Amino acid sequence: MFDYVLLFLVSLVANAFSAFAGGGAGLLQLPALIFLGLPFSVALATHKLASVALGVGATARQLQERALDWRFAALILATGVPGVILGAGLVLQVPDRPAEIALGILTLGLGIYSRARPGLGLVARATHRDRRGYLVGGSVLFLIGILNGSLTSGTGLFVTLWLVRWFGLDYKRAVAYTLVLVGLFWNGSGALTLGLLGQVQWDWVPVLLVASALGGYAGAHFAIARGSRWIKVVYEIVTVLVGVKLIVG
Repeated sequence: MFDYVLLFLVSLVANAFSAFAGGGAGLLQLPALIFLGLPFSVALATHKLASVALGVGATARQLQERALDWRFAALILATGVPGVILGAGLVLQVPDRPAEIALGILTLGLGIYSRARPGLGLVARATHRDRRGYLVGGSVLFLIGILNGSLTSGTGLFVTLWLVRWFGLDYKRAVAYTLVLVGLFWNGSGALTLGLLGQVQWDWVPVLLVASALGGYAGAHFAIARGSRWIKVVYEIVTVLVGVKLIVG
């Protein structure tokens, strides 16, 4: 019972912060699963499955705002989901630590880059909305999808910053897209692939699903209420923490 309570609390906090910042739930949730005795591959598959509930909770809150352009959302889905499936198929064949260190360095760089540009993502300015812009933007989303399917945490943060930097979204709108499309559809594709190829700790899943959904809804609510300036600050904090955690191990 103590393990279940601990698991619920860790998952609730991790997913609330993730929904506010646009990624990073694995910073706390995945290590907690490993600490409680799951092998890495089982913990990863279980975490990915639970993270779908984060998308469900966040989507329930974001849809009330009617803020998404579904044609733009279709681009994120069409380019990202194939990458996620490919990455999830590769994860069991690549060394964990070198990949995590590389991802940690990149994630840390995201936070530093955002911090070095004080005005980034505070005001929406649509950019790269022509054919070439969509091609380049979609190609990068495909590569991020591979990372999302194959690695542990932080890749939603990549999507958030890419939507801000390349397509000119503000942080509030970028986080909305990340939570709905990455949290629900990308993670759902990864969870399905890992579930078919690997193993899930099914008796822990109900606790994780409830905590993830509640945390996702709460985090999305605060993100909507606080706006881009607060999201930018929390985003920078979470990216630095995720990056350091992945590098240190």
